Amino acid sequence: MKHFCWLLLLSFQISYAQKIKKADKVILSNLQMHITYLADDKLQGRRTGTNGEKLAYEYIVDQFSKAGLAAKGENNTYLQEFEVNDGRSINPSSHLIINSNDLQVNKDFFPLPFCPNKSFEATSALVLQESGGPWFYDLKDLIESNKNNPHFDLTDAIKEKATALRKRGAGALIVYNSSATEDGLKFDAKSKSAPIDIPVVYISKETKNKYLKDETATLDIKMKILVEEKKRVGHNVVGYIDNNAANTIIIGAHYDHLGYGEDHNSMYTGTEPAIHNGADDNASGTAAMIEMSKLLKASKYKKNNYLFIAFSGEELGLYGSKYFTEHPSIDLSKVNYMVNLDMLGRLSDSSHAITIGGYGTSPTWGELIPSKDKYFVIKLDSSGTGPSDHTSFYRKDIPVLFFFTGLHSDYHKPSDDADKINYVGELLAVKFIYDVIGETDKKGKLAFTKTREISMGKGSFKVTLGIMPDYTFSGSGVRVDGVSEGKTAQKVGIKAGDVLVQLGDYKFTDVETYMEALSKFKKGDPAKVKLKRGKEEMSFDIVF
Repeated sequence: MKHFCWLLLLSFQISYAQKIKKADKVILSNLQMHITYLADDKLQGRRTGTNGEKLAYEYIVDQFSKAGLAAKGENNTYLQEFEVNDGRSINPSSHLIINSNDLQVNKDFFPLPFCPNKSFEATSALVLQESGGPWFYDLKDLIESNKNNPHFDLTDAIKEKATALRKRGAGALIVYNSSATEDGLKFDAKSKSAPIDIPVVYISKETKNKYLKDETATLDIKMKILVEEKKRVGHNVVGYIDNNAANTIIIGAHYDHLGYGEDHNSMYTGTEPAIHNGADDNASGTAAMIEMSKLLKASKYKKNNYLFIAFSGEELGLYGSKYFTEHPSIDLSKVNYMVNLDMLGRLSDSSHAITIGGYGTSPTWGELIPSKDKYFVIKLDSSGTGPSDHTSFYRKDIPVLFFFTGLHSDYHKPSDDADKINYVGELLAVKFIYDVIGETDKKGKLAFTKTREISMGKGSFKVTLGIMPDYTFSGSGVRVDGVSEGKTAQKVGIKAGDVLVQLGDYKFTDVETYMEALSKFKKGDPAKVKLKRGKEEMSFDIVF
């Protein structure tokens, strides 16, 4: 059935394409070629830092080179590398030995998120609490007394208990759970919790019953904990058309996607791992950018230079575009504006709708962008921000435009495949965007205006604090990347660079747990926001 639908779509597009000019048919064929390659299973979903990403950026480099673009990455290459914090892992040298029994990490024991990297040796017994020795703590009473407490966080409670026991003399803490209630604890690779002074490890119920059955027996404890940060390297691809002009237009598209959904940003509900090919998101935008580079290279529009950037790390939180704006290969003060192409491949044959974001970031857009078009129903969005790469440039006071043909049922699922792309619709979008860019050739440098700002988060919230999180922040808490004008955060004095750590009764260590905390509030609720500004700890009283 899938192949039958593909044949019907292909038949329609071929018959439609027969009415298109010869030069446009070349573009149409190229769009199909680019998307088919980038969304092939062999690229395994183009997850940032993987071999699939490498195959994708090598393809884009080859296309930029063939188009005659100059390399504008690092070290006279097309590539710009950036690091992605991939959480933490337990070093294989870590161990917990009880009476010569070497326990298996992540099966018999694991360190808690706040466990420091330390070695520890001592002799003790389960019932003893000698100063400097290992202390043992049963979670049973803690779990059962809080089973109806909606604000209870077991990990935080263990951390508070361990800190208190350290003051009483504990040299290390080994925790276990004898309760019939499951605790749900496991090694948290994504935790950013700050370490305390003593090592704290959790042992399984089976381990406790096997090796610690006699609570009066002498125990020889040897412990070494080494938890390391995991890093992966992403790659932007940067090409340049130098027209010896005063200003430069940036045209970008992210080429990364979700891999097998390892980063938990998939909407797939199946149980078996599946490749997320991301044909529309965003092989389509990448293909459009490649073809745009060829059109502008051959065009008469020479009053701007053109910088083309294929971003990686977008799906993780705009890593690549944020890194570029912090480490640009051109002078950002000379950037005229930025165009972001994200999901251009699923133009509806019934609605013909195309959304243009960033409309309010320059008064010039109102002069150039038509409210009606012979092919498209144009939907305008004034905001310069959103969950895509133009946000990083808007943050640098650069006018932006964001072109997008809409969400669909295959979004962030393995079913976003090349056979579902509306190639003729994408061709029309490329030509439309090219014409808009061409109209700016005689406008000089565009003025920038601030706009309303929208949330980067996925999901529905009844309230907003009015901050833009820095998704690339690797510390504990949520660093504020920007503050929306007129919103709660600005009104109380929260600033860019502040690191939020608590909202009301809810502590959080990253954007995900911040969003969970935010979802607990409704309009009119009072709350206290706790944050760090440099070394200073501050709190603000707010009402949502």
